[in-house]
Parts: sequence; structure tokens; C-alpha cells
Amino acid sequence: MIRVRIPATTANLGPGFDALALALSIYNYVEVRPEPEGMPLQITIEGEGADELPRDETNLVFRAISGLFKYKNEACPGLQIKLINNIPLARGLGSSAATIIGGLLAAQQLLSLPLKREEILDLALKLEGHPDNISAALLGGLVISCRSGNKMHYHKIGFPNKLKLVVAVPEFQVSTQQARRILPETLSREQAVFNLSRTALLTASFLSGDFSLLPIALEDKLHQPYRSVLVPGMPEVFAAAKDAGALGVALSGAGPSVTAFADHNPQAVEAAMKQAFKEHGVIAQTIITTPAIEGAKII
Repeated sequence: MIRVRIPATTANLGPGFDALALALSIYNYVEVRPEPEGMPLQITIEGEGADELPRDETNLVFRAISGLFKYKNEACPGLQIKLINNIPLARGLGSSAATIIGGLLAAQQLLSLPLKREEILDLALKLEGHPDNISAALLGGLVISCRSGNKMHYHKIGFPNKLKLVVAVPEFQVSTQQARRILPETLSREQAVFNLSRTALLTASFLSGDFSLLPIALEDKLHQPYRSVLVPGMPEVFAAAKDAGALGVALSGAGPSVTAFADHNPQAVEAAMKQAFKEHGVIAQTIITTPAIEGAKII
């Protein structure tokens, strides 16, 4: 049996839209057992999505596995697949990226054919559509990535391990497609410069460990102001986290989860975020976690 562990990810980090992502110490597990060719596909699911994810050939893990076999011109064997999911679905925490990366790494082991990281990322990009979550899920840590045609380019940078991440996960889902449709087609020059400058400052803050920059560096005018209508109470949750001592706050990926950065007393930040959501009629699960320096791995 092949077993893969894959971390959750929080993407964008405020201004770094589709370019920045950080792996989190929240994990999904993909277990795959090959069966003789022709045997029926068997998929079992535990945890998040157990009642809603498909158990047939449309399952994203199977699509990733079979896609790699097709890429290598090999026949896909019969498979028993077990998914143990701890990453909430459609909450902006990279559940689909984790699924895709888990499937590709499992398929690589089944084929006993090592692939370059670039190959894995290029294949993942075709299924995911954007590079940030998949690169952080595979590599771990903080990853800067971009897309050039159908190719991925990326760079993993060090991340201060003393920071805690406080994640508030609302009970409702927001699809990435829905969150993208709400964004404007064009930006003003002022908006573009605003986000470019903050993204550069944010990267410098993480590289240097100067967290005093985070309150400004996490600001954004590209996606968060528009997506706030999909997340009731989002501005108030941001404000409550900062008042409780958070260094900065960002919508996690497409949302609706909100991630706060804290270097002390994360429990106070956690309580404040949960209460702010509650005051707007939203029940939110909260998770205090740390950056996952190591990415997806066979265990």
C-alpha cells in the first residue's frame, strides 16, 4: 500500500493573488492499493467530504492518478483508494490541491518512475488551474509561483517558524469559481501599484523576519474587498483579530476561511475571530496551527 500525506495551504496572503501560498500543518492522507487490471475501482472516504465527494472515476484523486498513467502511456491498474481528509472542503484551504498532489505522488510510486517536481506541478496545474496552492502543497513552506503558458515557475523561501496561524473556518462553502466570478475584469493603475508594493513588502517581511511590516504588507485591493460580500462579517473579523493582537489578517485563498498571523497569545485571536463571526450569524470552527515546512511526502 502507498500512503501520502499532504498539507493544507493558505493562498494569496492578502496582496499576493495567485502568486503566494503557505503550507499549513493540517493534513490529508491518500492511501492507494493496486489491484489487477480490470478490477472495479473502490474508493472509501473518511472525514471531510465523506458525505459529498464522489466515489467513482470523477473523484479528483483518481483523475490525478489516471492522468499520470495516461501521461506515461501506461494502463492504469485496478485501484483501492482510501482518503482520510482533515482539510475542510471549499473553504479556501487548498483541499483540491492536496487531493491532486496526493494522487500524483501515489501514481508516481505505482509507476516506480521518479518525476521531476516540474513535471508534477505542470500536471497538477492542468487539473487545478492556478499555481499557488499546488506548489505549496508539494514543496511545503512559503512558495512564490507563477505560470508561463502551461509551465510552472516557483521558488520556496524560508518562513519564520515562530509565527502561529489562527484559521477561522465558517460553516458554509464558497467555490473558487464563484469567488473568481465576483472579481472585476480590470484594475486601475492605483490598484495595481498598491498590490505590487504590498506583495514586495510582504515577501521582504517574511524573508527578514520583520513582522512589524505585516499590518501594511497584508493589505489588498485586488480581491478581498470584492469577496467580502461572500463572507458575512469579514471586515469585523479582520478588525477583531487585530484588536486581539494579530500581526495581520488575510482571507485564505478564495475564502471563506480567514487566516490571522500571531506571534503571541493565539488563543485570544482565536476567540475574537470566532465571536466576530458569531455576531454576524456565522458559526466558525477555529484552528491554531503552524507553517508546514515539509510538503507532501510518501510515509
